[in-house]
Amino acid sequence: MPEGLYQRYQAAHRAHQAHRTHCTHCTDRTRCPAGERLWSAFERLQDTYLNRLKNRP
Repeated sequence: MPEGLYQRYQAAHRAHQAHRTHCTHCTDRTRCPAGERLWSAFERLQDTYLNRLKNRP
């Protein structure tokens, strides 16, 4: 498992959390354009990471 993927996945999560802490427009159900971009990056990396874990021999 590439450790770099895990690190990027965690960094995306931290970036989204940091944005959410300061953004008055983002909620649990709606996101501003920047928040949506950060959330989408986190979701994509998380899905990729978890799929690789699941498919490991």
